[in-house]
Amino acid sequence: MKVTRTELDGVLLVETRVFGDNRGYFFESYNASRYQSAGIDCDFIQDNISFSNAGVIRGLHCQYPTMQAKLIQVLDGAVLDVAVDIRRGSPTFGNWTGEILSSENRRQLFIPAGFAHGFAVIGERALVSYKCSARYDPSSEVTIRWDDPEIGVDWAVINPTVSEKDQAGLLLSDLPSNRLPVYEL
Repeated sequence: MKVTRTELDGVLLVETRVFGDNRGYFFESYNASRYQSAGIDCDFIQDNISFSNAGVIRGLHCQYPTMQAKLIQVLDGAVLDVAVDIRRGSPTFGNWTGEILSSENRRQLFIPAGFAHGFAVIGERALVSYKCSARYDPSSEVTIRWDDPEIGVDWAVINPTVSEKDQAGLLLSDLPSNRLPVYEL
């Protein structure tokens, strides 16, 4: 397993070892002790799967005060997966990083608690699986506009399909400080 740090502290790109032959391939998508050794020390308690068509953008979502770390992978198709640092006081507050995750490259993105998450489907479709370190808590949900100009995510999608909820998200600068996590050294 190869783990690469991104420009946002704590957000990690994970490349698992894939064993392939003429029958297909096999890889271990999660092993708690192996991931803990790589610095991903979470008790994942919920797995989610979403299916989306071409051009869909989902996000930017997070939870606070009930925060979730996430481990994202694509089972079919391809996405641009995005993490945004929304921790008050962080030196990278409002910055984003994105990685292409696909069923071809079988990469994963680990997004620690305190970051917003979203993705854009850049292929015909995407079946996305993500592990979460906390249950979904509607009272903690925060939605930031996917097209917030101060964040400036380049989604690589023209004329995206976006849910009403995501269209109604707030700009990061309009979120009350008590709705944002705090950066801790």
